[in-house]
Amino acid sequence: MDELDRKLNEAFPGKVVRKDLLHKIKKGTNVPSFVLEFLLAKYCASDDSEEIRAGIEAVFETLESNYVRPDESNKAQSMVQQKGKHRFIDKVHVTYSEKEKRHWAEMENFNSRRIAIPEKFYRENDRILEGGIWAEVVVCHNDIEDDDYAFFIDDLRPIQLSRFDADAFLAGRERFTRDEWLDAIIRSIGLEPSKLTKRLKFHLIARFFSFVEKNYNFIELGPRGTGKSYSFSEFSPYATLISGGQATTPILFYNNQKNKIGLVGFWDTVAFDEVGSIKIKDRDSVQIMKDYMANGRFSRGVQVIADASFAFVGNIDHAIEQVINSQNLDLLYPLPDSFDLALIDRFHYYLPGWEMPKNSSLLLTESYGFISDYLAEAFHFLFRSQNRYDWVSRNVKLGTTVEGRDEIAIRKTLCAMLKILHPAGEPTQDELAEYVEYAIEGRRRIKEQLNKRKTDEEYAKINLSYVDSSGKERIVFCPESLGAQSTLAPERKVIDEEAVQSGNKGKTRPRIMEEEQKQEPSKSHAEVIVARGSSAEAAALKEKHFRIFYGDTGYSYESIFGAYLRGAKTIEVEDPYIRTQHQIQNFVRFCELVVKVGDAEKIVLLTGYDDQVQKSEAQDRFNSLKESLADANIGFEFKFRENIHDREIRLSTGWRIKIGRGLDIYQKPENWFVIGSNDLDLRPCLETMVDIFKV
Repeated sequence: MDELDRKLNEAFPGKVVRKDLLHKIKKGTNVPSFVLEFLLAKYCASDDSEEIRAGIEAVFETLESNYVRPDESNKAQSMVQQKGKHRFIDKVHVTYSEKEKRHWAEMENFNSRRIAIPEKFYRENDRILEGGIWAEVVVCHNDIEDDDYAFFIDDLRPIQLSRFDADAFLAGRERFTRDEWLDAIIRSIGLEPSKLTKRLKFHLIARFFSFVEKNYNFIELGPRGTGKSYSFSEFSPYATLISGGQATTPILFYNNQKNKIGLVGFWDTVAFDEVGSIKIKDRDSVQIMKDYMANGRFSRGVQVIADASFAFVGNIDHAIEQVINSQNLDLLYPLPDSFDLALIDRFHYYLPGWEMPKNSSLLLTESYGFISDYLAEAFHFLFRSQNRYDWVSRNVKLGTTVEGRDEIAIRKTLCAMLKILHPAGEPTQDELAEYVEYAIEGRRRIKEQLNKRKTDEEYAKINLSYVDSSGKERIVFCPESLGAQSTLAPERKVIDEEAVQSGNKGKTRPRIMEEEQKQEPSKSHAEVIVARGSSAEAAALKEKHFRIFYGDTGYSYESIFGAYLRGAKTIEVEDPYIRTQHQIQNFVRFCELVVKVGDAEKIVLLTGYDDQVQKSEAQDRFNSLKESLADANIGFEFKFRENIHDREIRLSTGWRIKIGRGLDIYQKPENWFVIGSNDLDLRPCLETMVDIFKV
């Protein structure tokens, strides 16, 4: 241990874990990181190499005997029936049935929604009623035939925190300097702070601004492979990541048919991955989003107030130097067309993702950091309980060019930084100056792009400034745009008079379209649109790595990987669990998608079986499918093999699709007369990881 390791263990005993051990075992399992961290803290709380080795073996043994794979739920239930009881590691939800006037537990991977649970367990663990917690659970079989349930919980020990001691957290922070605390948070992410500059450390904690500040609007655009999505998909149970798909008003804000609030009412942060691919169909959604981003409220027949922050992450494909020196492109070009100037003006901070280092094992730490779930609980406490806006308003004086939305954005960013770095105290004057300059830079980056897009001087006051402790006014600049006149003093676009006369006043043609027309004036307007559509589709085929959370909708096979099937002549599916009726039905849906795409000539399936009866039934169903696919000019081969474990779809184009649960990613409907029973986009999902990459 170094000095910081020792201080962390003394100030937060049982709340920290060696992060290098997590890296070693994470690659070999699909278990959530905080579950692994819990087991590591339990079995590997030592500096002795022999004890650590034995502890890691104990972690793997525990997972082998207690962790339920989602596709082994039937086997797990049978084991409980045969043995009488068994201990599992699983996520447990508890819901109250108004009709029956009692509580029922549900275990996700065990796949049972009607488990009896003693009152003491949900009284002692608040979060089990709010969204569920991961826990060690002893499940017993109920042999009383007259009862209407087969299983009951005999013991429950939370893996995730059941309660958070805020006073202990704040008192522990007081034992660290600002720089020590900053390094402790960076190590908690899994990175080694000694290999990073202070600016990069600030960038990394900026990804958590929306976790601690209510109604905060954050955006990060940059290259792939820098971990943009990880913070929102893996770190906190209070954040949800929308990966592509449609951002509809009922899902995001309010469902008038059900009189039920959307995602903004249930999460601290709602994050949008691959923001450029988001489709907003209904016209009201953009206006409602503007209202909500401005003041945390909106009207949808009823007045709704919520606290959730928004985070938008996406990719930039052009070199930053080219973009900032271009008259036609700006640093917001990846955003969808529906994101107009008024909506963009509501962003509080633009993180320059192009400065972030690529994911590399060289940057990983071998030291201690907070258990992820503990730090996530701390951030949730700060989100709900702290308000630093009044302190910031009294102690920070901004310059004369800072306008209304600029001021709100800068002050909210400062509040977020203070909550993360100084949850129990105040910064020094020098530290505060660092934070002010960092906050102004992130807002200026947005203001510069707005000014570049606008045909008039509405956003021309880009030289945002503050007054330092000596009374001197200081202007803050963005490092990438220094000296770039195309960004600092852009040429004003000529208003299209025809567009004005036709009622589209103030709208200009997309800059990329203008650039293409200048480069290739011989092409017709229709030809340019076709060319843009083709290039956009090709550019969309990029590696994707994300988590689908329990209960998420909008994830049909087509929306997850439909585009990647195009051009593939041969498709190989390896999945040991395509053998029962509902699993084969899912595979038929997959084959229907292949037929719709229309490029495949051959499908090959490798799967497993439990016994000869199951194998024979599956063969009959596969033979029927084979005849059906032959009518569509697609050959189908299927093979059975024992002891296969991987789930992978291999395409002849080189793409690989790996889904933790294979094709079996959907919850079974309670009955077949509900929305989602046929349209998989509308059916709630089970939790799983998705990795799409090219070999």
